[in-house]
Amino acid sequence: MLKGPRMRIFALKSCDTCRKAIAAIRAAGHDPQIIDVRADGVSDADRAAIIAAFGDKAINRASTTWRGLTDAEKDSDPNELLAAHPTLMKRPVIEHAGQLYLGWKADVQALILG
Repeated sequence: MLKGPRMRIFALKSCDTCRKAIAAIRAAGHDPQIIDVRADGVSDADRAAIIAAFGDKAINRASTTWRGLTDAEKDSDPNELLAAHPTLMKRPVIEHAGQLYLGWKADVQALILG
């Protein structure tokens, strides 16, 4: 039996944290739609919602992609950065019951898994 409204997870196939989150969410009885930010991309509307919710925190400054950017690129608008480099998005971003959640730390796990 599926729980609640449709859930979407913005993830990256190669991300261990994303894989752990997806496995735990499925084990809890949810059947989320997985959006691979590299393969599927992130729509303008979704990207705008993520930036509206998290601002600068939506950018993963510890990523290999970030380290490869020029200083000028690092100073650019988060929306432009994520449009050009979707893998810069901190992951996972989980959309559930009209809310967006960033990452997979204990607080997000408690809210998503109950």
